Amino acid sequence: MSAGNKVARSAPRPAALGCIALTTDFGAADWFVGTVKGVLARLAPDARVIDLVHDVPPGDIRAGAFALLSACRYFPRGTVHLAVVDPGVGGPRRAIAVRTPDYFFVGPDNGVLSWALRREPAGTVHAIENDALFLQPLSRTFHGRDLFAPAAAHLARGGGIQELGPAVSDPFQLPWPEPRPQRNGLLGEVLYVDRYGNAITNLPAEAAGSSGPAGMRVFLAGRPICGVHESYQAVPAGSPLAVAGSSGFFEIAVNGGSAARRFGLKPGRKVLLRSPHRNGAAQSRGEK
Repeated sequence: MSAGNKVARSAPRPAALGCIALTTDFGAADWFVGTVKGVLARLAPDARVIDLVHDVPPGDIRAGAFALLSACRYFPRGTVHLAVVDPGVGGPRRAIAVRTPDYFFVGPDNGVLSWALRREPAGTVHAIENDALFLQPLSRTFHGRDLFAPAAAHLARGGGIQELGPAVSDPFQLPWPEPRPQRNGLLGEVLYVDRYGNAITNLPAEAAGSSGPAGMRVFLAGRPICGVHESYQAVPAGSPLAVAGSSGFFEIAVNGGSAARRFGLKPGRKVLLRSPHRNGAAQSRGEK
């Protein structure tokens, strides 16, 4: 992604009436989400505001990045994706806006946008520095209200991204944890645990290959914990399984229960996916 790259198609036009999708770690217990929506209603009254998720664990940039990656492409062309998971608010991190052929993205330059942008054609990136657009006085602790919401409203109204600030050539890239081929399988890790206790990994669904999931097994700390199946109902209630989930990655689940609780799974935990034709012990160097 480079500020100087030309996009493959014309710049996205805002969707009918405008559309702004919100991803935050603000939760529902406080006034933060409602205040951001109030600013958007004031500055872009015709825009439709959609809540993607507000229960990202506080300050968990990777979780916010994965939620945005999993969902952003299902929105109408021209949607402004406003993502605020910003533990560095008020510090030296930049605020950025990105234009791709289909969408706009607005948020802190801490990597929360970068995983979604891996799937997007190259776009243009601008720093958000035009304080004439900000709410004043600019809070040091609530840029979602005073800086990011006005920038998103500006884009939803059809304003030019270049009006936000200068072009940026080096946006921060949150490292993507690529699965690692092993002698006895593919070593990955848990990226996200959803509210059902399903542990979504970085193991791509296509790892099953053309033969499908028959005979594939998932190992945790050298021990097989489940097989790979087509759906949750392929195993009895209370039984574990792995399934190719809607996000395009394998997830470890328990039919009617929580895999995270059953196996102590959390983001960063290593898992091994092994095909039936692989031989040898399950334990791999680097697996914890």
